[in-house]
Amino acid sequence: MARSFLTRRSLILGVAASGLATPALATTPTAAVRRNTSSFVTQNWQDHFDTLGKAAIIADTTSRALHYWNADGTDYRVYPTSVPMTDELTKRGYTKIVRKKVGPDWTPTASMMERFPHYKYMPPGPDNPLGTHAMYLGWPAYIIHGTHDTRKIGRRSSDGCIGLYNSMIEELFAITPIGTQVLIL
Repeated sequence: MARSFLTRRSLILGVAASGLATPALATTPTAAVRRNTSSFVTQNWQDHFDTLGKAAIIADTTSRALHYWNADGTDYRVYPTSVPMTDELTKRGYTKIVRKKVGPDWTPTASMMERFPHYKYMPPGPDNPLGTHAMYLGWPAYIIHGTHDTRKIGRRSSDGCIGLYNSMIEELFAITPIGTQVLIL
């Protein structure tokens, strides 16, 4: 009787060689998309704004990243974000930062109350869904804010807002002037 020399190592190497262990490498993308090592789609402010003005923010809901440029373009930063749960909750277009608040309180909107009747007003603090800092947009009830629930970042998890880690919204809050132009893609 012939002896089989099938070892775990030869099995793993055989599967890897056949391509079964690497299906992602076997597929080719249908469109060329520029990405950095974090998987964020690269954005250029010139593609969306005529000038930087006071500053510019692009919140890309597809790659779940917020891009920031200061007034002269020398400071460019990218932050991971949470984005709205559905396209119906996502407002897209141009707006600006109209107000900023450290320690925001939170009041659910009428549409949130319809979907989640148990929601109630929350003062600033560790349970507040707006985190430690909030930058209010020109559209009512749309905010770029922090979150205490770090599991939300990188996911479709908000009711329309753009969320950042508290440490990152604190940094962005400090460098973003009121009047900063914002584009939600």
